[in-house]
Amino acid sequence: MAAAAVRGIGGGLGLRLRELRIHLCQRSAGSRGVREFIEQHYVTLKKANPDFPILIRECSGVQPKLWARYEFGKEKSVPLNNLTVDEVAKALESVVKSQA
Repeated sequence: MAAAAVRGIGGGLGLRLRELRIHLCQRSAGSRGVREFIEQHYVTLKKANPDFPILIRECSGVQPKLWARYEFGKEKSVPLNNLTVDEVAKALESVVKSQA
């Protein structure tokens, strides 16, 4: 399911978005799904969007969160705590389709 969502996004990250930031903890159980998502799907996303900034920020003890920056500096964040890989993909899909 997550792979299908990532393929569906394809090279369309830069259409509405200007930047994606993913904050996560390297060790916490709450960030496990985010870590697995990055391990399994980051390369695919980056290859499809080579010039689009996708920033991964690891910090001990931080709650996992997805930040999306749109035109005119508008930002939206989505908490990713205790989500599975598929749920992280759905969260990414929702911010890509959103207008902030």
